[in-house]
Amino acid sequence: MSIIHSFRLGCGATLVVEPMSGVRSAAISWLVSAGAARDPAGKDGLSTIWSEMLLRGSHDLSSREQADAFDRLGAGRSAESRTLTFRLGGLMLGERFSDVLPLLADMVVRPRFEEDALESSRDLALQALESLKDDPQEKASLLARSRHHADPLSRSGMGTEQGLNAISLDDVRRIWPKVATPAESIIGVAGNIDANHVRDRCEEVFRDWKGSCPEPAPGGPGIRGYAHETEETNQVQVILLHDAPTEASPDSLLEKVIVSVLSGGMAGRLFSEVREKRGLCYSVNAGYAGDRDFGTVAAYVGTTPERAQESLTVLRAELERINTPDGKVTPEEFQRAIVGLKSSLVFSGESTGSRAAAVAGDVRRLGYPRTLEAMAAAVDALTLERVNDYLARRTLGQLTIQTLGPAALTTTH
Repeated sequence: MSIIHSFRLGCGATLVVEPMSGVRSAAISWLVSAGAARDPAGKDGLSTIWSEMLLRGSHDLSSREQADAFDRLGAGRSAESRTLTFRLGGLMLGERFSDVLPLLADMVVRPRFEEDALESSRDLALQALESLKDDPQEKASLLARSRHHADPLSRSGMGTEQGLNAISLDDVRRIWPKVATPAESIIGVAGNIDANHVRDRCEEVFRDWKGSCPEPAPGGPGIRGYAHETEETNQVQVILLHDAPTEASPDSLLEKVIVSVLSGGMAGRLFSEVREKRGLCYSVNAGYAGDRDFGTVAAYVGTTPERAQESLTVLRAELERINTPDGKVTPEEFQRAIVGLKSSLVFSGESTGSRAAAVAGDVRRLGYPRTLEAMAAAVDALTLERVNDYLARRTLGQLTIQTLGPAALTTTH
C-alpha cells in the first residue's frame, strides 16, 4: 500500500511526496500559477515565452552552463505553459534529487531572462503559431475551445501574433515574480526518495521564496454554438464540445466510463457507428478533461468534404443517444470500460513522472492526492446500475461545434 505525504512548506508552497519502491528514478512536477490565464491584456503568449526562456539560463548560469549542469547530473528538465498553471518538470536518479532541486529552483525563483533569449523564444512561439496551418485538427480544437469556455479559460497558451510581438523584456522580468509565487505553488515528487528528506531539502532551498497572487477573475459564459473556419482543403475537421462534471464531482468517474464506452478503441460506439458501419471518416474519438471548476468532453471527427455532413450528424446523434433509454450502457460495454480504466492506472503507476504529475494535479483539482490503490478501489466500486442511473440524469449543456474545411455544415436535426 503506497503512502503519500503532504507538507506545507515555510514559504507557503504545498509539497506532495510519493515514495515508490522498485524504481531508481525520481521525478518532480512543479505547478506555479503563471499560466496563460494570467497573461496581461495585449500580451497573449507571455506564458509561452517564459516556457522557453526558463530553459535558457538561471541565476549565475548561462544557457549553456545551465544545460551542462543538468547533463552532469544525468537529469532532464522541461517547462510547459498551460491555461491555469505553468509546469516545471524534472527527471533524475533518486540519489541525485538533492543536487538537481537547486537547479530547478533557480529556474523559477532566480531566472536569468537575458535579452537575446527573448528574441529567439519569440521566434519559436511565432513559428508554433504558424505551424497550425499544417495541423488543422489542432487549429480546429483551439478555435472550439476559444468559444466554449469563458475567458481566461478560453486561452490556448500559444498566444497571438500581435500579443507575442508586443511582449518586452521588461514584461518578462517584471511579471514573472508576481505570478510565480509560493503560496499558489504545488510541488509533486515521486520515486526513489525519502519523504522527510525531500521536505527538509525543499525547506532549505525555498527558505527565501515569498509571495502570493490572487486567482484570475472568470469572465462571462463562452459563445458556444456553431462556427466554421473556411479552408480550401481535402479534409474537414469537426470538433464538438459539451459540458461534463468537474474532476472533484462524484460523477467524474462515471463520466470517464461513458467516454470509454463511446471512444474505447475499435470497440467504442463512435468507431463502430461513424467509421466501421458507414465508412464516414478516417479518425473519430472523444475524451474527457476535468478540472477543479469545470469539465468538458471533446469529440472529434476527421473526414472528407463529401462525408462531413453525415459524419457530424452521426457523431452528434451518438453523443446524445447514450443519454436515452435506448442508448444505455450494456454489460459488455461496461466491462470493457472498467478493464480500460484499470489498465490505465496500472500503466501510470509504473512511471515516476506520471505519478509526480498526478499527485500535484490532484492537489490542485481536488485539494488532496490519491493513491493508485484508492483510485483502483473507486473503479472497482462502480456498477452498471450506477452508470445507467447517471445517464438518466446526464445533460450535455449548450454545445460548441467547430468545423474547418471548404464549406460550412448544417447543425439542425
